[in-house]
Amino acid sequence: MSTLSTHVLDTAAGRPAEGIRVTLETRGGEPLGEGVTNADGRVSALGPDRLDPGDYVLRFDTSGPFHPEVVVVFTVADPEAHYHVPLLLSPYGYTTYRGS
Repeated sequence: MSTLSTHVLDTAAGRPAEGIRVTLETRGGEPLGEGVTNADGRVSALGPDRLDPGDYVLRFDTSGPFHPEVVVVFTVADPEAHYHVPLLLSPYGYTTYRGS
């Protein structure tokens, strides 16, 4: 079954970003789950036990001066795979990728 986790790193400070609220939604905006990053910047399980194939939205409440919110849209293609979506965050930029 498809599962989801995330990890947020503050690249400006060189450490994990603790206390960031993360929500998972369908592409249509239906909430599926939420969590808050721990001291290691991680939310180890987010959303239901199974994600069906399709597009999903992760919203990171970064409360930054330039990026108050980061929205990542991703596609679940394999319903049996684990999806890990890290966010590397700095005051004026961010990047994301499919982790393992």
